[in-house]
Amino acid sequence: MKEALQQIRSEALTALAQAGDPQELETLRIRFLGKKGALTSQLARLGRLSPEERPVVGQLANAIRQEIDDLLKTRLTELQRAQLAERLLEETIDVTLPGQAPPLGRIHPMTRVLDEVKDIFLGMGFGVVEGPEVETTWHCFTALNTDEHHPARDRQDTFYIADDIVLRTQTSSVQIRHMLANRPPIRIISPGRVYRKDEVDATHSPMFHQIEGLVVDRGVTMGHLKHTLDTLMKAIYGAETRTRFRPHHFPYTEPSAEVDILCYMCHGAGCRVCKGEGWIELLGCGMVHPKVLSLCGIDPDVYSGFAFGIGLERITLGRFSIDDMRLLFENDMRFLAQF
Repeated sequence: MKEALQQIRSEALTALAQAGDPQELETLRIRFLGKKGALTSQLARLGRLSPEERPVVGQLANAIRQEIDDLLKTRLTELQRAQLAERLLEETIDVTLPGQAPPLGRIHPMTRVLDEVKDIFLGMGFGVVEGPEVETTWHCFTALNTDEHHPARDRQDTFYIADDIVLRTQTSSVQIRHMLANRPPIRIISPGRVYRKDEVDATHSPMFHQIEGLVVDRGVTMGHLKHTLDTLMKAIYGAETRTRFRPHHFPYTEPSAEVDILCYMCHGAGCRVCKGEGWIELLGCGMVHPKVLSLCGIDPDVYSGFAFGIGLERITLGRFSIDDMRLLFENDMRFLAQF
């Protein structure tokens, strides 16, 4: 049995010295020291030896086991160090080489225009306020003097969450919330997303962005409104921008008007963007209806005000001479990289 143990020792030491990776070492460990390994099998035969031979052979077997185990640990350390050195050599980085700069994003054209509009109004003393996109019908319609049978409340025109909860159709609801919480003088704009069941085309979308404006104070007139909007249009489109005010009706303003600008694509000749009219409807406006002021707890005999609502997409189209609103939502980097 001593000869068999020495043979196992010799084979183990030779195999371990030649092992090329940690996985091979593990295989050898199982082969020689595992539960069914060569050395374990020899130890199982100790019971067959005489009482005099058993301690001698057992001592030899334990010494061989310890020697093999020590060599296993030593070889594992050597192989792991060799692998690490090889990885460091292969993965060496020359830090003096120029790096590959990641592509930089661009500010979306609508974000750029919105920032410009905010700056213009902040320069005129306005504040910027926001409100919820999911609104009650009271804030979105009733408080704006829009009666129960008005077409804007039609389920074919408005996205309803419940009987009295809708996706807001305009950010005028933010104005209502602000007037309920604040006393005049008030001078704010309220940008944000709004929702209507519009068909998608070059100038319409069921989701779009509005910038509502509101001024309430003593002695506010239509002249103040016109000057404010003229200042805005000239600041965005240039000093030569032409606007026109057309009489209109909104339930929450009286008198009311729609504001057009001369078409930025055809300059009045008529084209697909302006639908042949030469002018593009840009926003609605008017003097705040006395009933709206009263519903918000503001005395219409003391205070007056004006309000307006601008479509951010439409002024972005004009600002950059884009002829199709859908381009703003398609996330095509070939298009967005131009701005």
